[in-house]
Amino acid sequence: MIVTIHQPQYLPWLGYFDKADRAEIFILLDDVQFKKNEWQNRNKIRTSQGWQWLTVPVLHDFGQKINEVQINNEIDWKKSHFKALQLNYGKAPFYRQYIGEFESIYKKDWEFLADVNIYFIERILEFLGMKTKIVLSSQFKVTEDATQRLVELCKQYKATTYISGKDGQKYMDDKLFKENNIQIVTQDYQHPVYAQQWNNESEEGFLSHMSIVDVLFNHGPDSLNIIRNKKEAV
Repeated sequence: MIVTIHQPQYLPWLGYFDKADRAEIFILLDDVQFKKNEWQNRNKIRTSQGWQWLTVPVLHDFGQKINEVQINNEIDWKKSHFKALQLNYGKAPFYRQYIGEFESIYKKDWEFLADVNIYFIERILEFLGMKTKIVLSSQFKVTEDATQRLVELCKQYKATTYISGKDGQKYMDDKLFKENNIQIVTQDYQHPVYAQQWNNESEEGFLSHMSIVDVLFNHGPDSLNIIRNKKEAV
């Protein structure tokens, strides 16, 4: 069994979905400390001027877990995010195929950040045709020690392989994985180059590490092949 684990992010980048694609079980680490203004409540989209943030405003106290963080709905973030997608991807080839789905998601009432993040992740996996099973770490009672937590979560599914991000070596104790007969595979994602809105209008050319929405609106059904680097769609 191949398992990967990551915090639920807002409209994540391609490498996030590469990890999901390579795993059988994707555990969303929703009960660890929230870090404001990283990737848990914001991401980037491509614009005619380069890129811009889409940020979900939050109300939080230091030390809160991701699944405890409330959205600040005094700010009309849903309307501004949806308008940003309309403005910047309205002429993209597959805009019409997906925009209705995004509109319906933004019309829902969201109280907690984790809920909207997880819902988007699940829907985007469906758009991409990925069959990876999503589960939440909060379903299990595990230790708060960084590496031991990962090992215990992997053991819930009798994992033989754990897919780690490239920064995992900075905090993980490989010895604990070996003692539990779990092989660590480190992701080294090579970002693909693909046809992108505004390439011809901008001096910057192709911009990598945008939200997954960038490849979806531009390439639709071919998005999974692009994530897998199986197609040069320049």
